Amino acid sequence: MNHSQKRQELDSTMSKRFVWAIAYGSSIGWGAFILPGDWLSSSGTLGASLGIIIGGLLMLVIAVSYGALTAKFPVSGGEFAFTYVGFGKYVSFIASWFLVFGYLCVVALNASAFSLMFKFILPDFLEIGYLYTIAGWDVYIMEVILSSIILIVFAIISTRGSGLSGNLQFIFCLFMAVVVTLLFLVSFFVGDFSFENAKPLFNESNGVWQSVILIVAIAPWMFVGFDNIPQAAEEFNFNANHTFKLIVFGIVASIATYVAMILITSWIYPYEGMVDSTSWLTGSVVNSSMGVIGIIFLALAISFGVFTGLNGFFLSSSRLLFALGRAHFVPEVFAKLHKRTNTPHYAIIFVMVICLAAPWLGRTALNWIVDMSSVGVSIAFLATSMVAVKLFSKKENKNTLYVVFGVLGSIISFIFLLLLLVPTSPASLSGPSYIALLVWALLGLVFFLLQYKKLKSFSKEELDYLILNERSDNIKAK
Repeated sequence: MNHSQKRQELDSTMSKRFVWAIAYGSSIGWGAFILPGDWLSSSGTLGASLGIIIGGLLMLVIAVSYGALTAKFPVSGGEFAFTYVGFGKYVSFIASWFLVFGYLCVVALNASAFSLMFKFILPDFLEIGYLYTIAGWDVYIMEVILSSIILIVFAIISTRGSGLSGNLQFIFCLFMAVVVTLLFLVSFFVGDFSFENAKPLFNESNGVWQSVILIVAIAPWMFVGFDNIPQAAEEFNFNANHTFKLIVFGIVASIATYVAMILITSWIYPYEGMVDSTSWLTGSVVNSSMGVIGIIFLALAISFGVFTGLNGFFLSSSRLLFALGRAHFVPEVFAKLHKRTNTPHYAIIFVMVICLAAPWLGRTALNWIVDMSSVGVSIAFLATSMVAVKLFSKKENKNTLYVVFGVLGSIISFIFLLLLLVPTSPASLSGPSYIALLVWALLGLVFFLLQYKKLKSFSKEELDYLILNERSDNIKAK
């Protein structure tokens, strides 16, 4: 069957600084400012810090495959294109669908975290209209409204194109980096600063190993921002060979930010005196030690972190859905572009609608969503690393270094999945996370069955063109 159609393409408007800001801003988002108290509770100061450093280094190993494959296939969809080349259309759909879920989780997390910050700063304002309690957390209508407004606003921004959002992304990332640096330097001179306050270094009941591994297990979620870069490769206004360098800069900056915020939260006051006093330990420490000015800067950093996270993951999830729609793996409506801004606005709207469910689940759901996001991302990491091994083992693409890093990346990604999915693992998913994963898998199955007949009618050459913008005979020679 011959399908003669014009391939929809996105504009090449993304600069190197925007792409770096995608990696850094998406990785940091809200987590570095909201979650240090949770990590200190589960792992201790040294346990949490080591977990983040080890997790970041493991991500750098996986990133080698991403840099190499993005340089070779600079098209929208990232892992979708990579796994299609390596393992065909069915495996690529499965890996891509779970990655979309990982991205959606992060969008939802950022919107929910924004309302959590307001709950700390203006509790009386948000605690209006009690609805119900989920897993010990009271849900109020004002929280739901605020998070929903944030999602809608950034969906609108995402439809405006990468020019505006790119400049804002870079500026806000610089601001976050400056604020974290200032807070870190000031932390030595305020409150009851002492290195002794950093104790316990590890969670005494969990032990050293479990304290570290609990943090390492969520590294795919923590550093998933670097993975946004390949999704937008079609929109680069520079050579895709620079991808790996930009990824490295993004991951290193993210490691430094996470560790700095853990130390700030840890060593200003004795842990025992602060841990039970608040649901947001970092905010309480900064407010008590640095006053109104400190909490204002922290609030601004979180606000900009939420912006960069929402901006980055609206972009990556919508581009991945766009690529799937362009190749008819999901309904073609996802590949339709806005007439004026040339953005995949229907894909953006879909992301927004799915994520509007998260604010109704309350604060406890944040941990469930982090776990689910890590699973989706780890599946994509594993698939991409395996593609690198397969592709760069072939004579025409032979590169032993990429093969070695691909093997290491595959092992690391598989271990991440085991940590999350094996019930006896200290970092295994909770019941609600498994249920949500199952629901998402069923939704993917529905989409796949709806498109199966049409997808099967496409020849390999046609899919090569739609996914990679190349003909089959050119791919082998590349």
